[in-house]
Amino acid sequence: MKIIKASNNEIEQTAKLFNDYRVFYDQESDLDGAVKFISERIRNNESAIYVAIDDDNNGLGFVQLYPIFTSVGMRKMWILNDLYVDITARKKGIASKLINRSKDHIKETGAAGMILETQNDNHAAMNLYKKTGWIKDDFHSFFLWRSDSI
Repeated sequence: MKIIKASNNEIEQTAKLFNDYRVFYDQESDLDGAVKFISERIRNNESAIYVAIDDDNNGLGFVQLYPIFTSVGMRKMWILNDLYVDITARKKGIASKLINRSKDHIKETGAAGMILETQNDNHAAMNLYKKTGWIKDDFHSFFLWRSDSI
């Protein structure tokens, strides 16, 4: 297994994983839409996507990071927005490896750090984040405003 930065060569594997990720979060399957979305992120260099690929070139998992900035710190930060491991590849340390590759990306880009959010009842994810060195922020509150009903 290898973890690589997704490029046009990995769109098929990444889009399938991305579609499965969305279905996990109760969205309708839309593989064509997933291909378009992932292709646009790669083409426009709007995110950093790392994908775990097995020896047969199958996608095992992916992580997608989006850039933001901290005005107070006057530096770039990243949002770890998407993390998913195929159900057949879980419990093999792939999610931890994807997170560690994300940490390397943060250092490589000179960013201040990265943030993420997860649902309060996603205990498996919270345990993973604690295990990989994340700190739960009880100092700040997270608010959401929506322009539509996503």
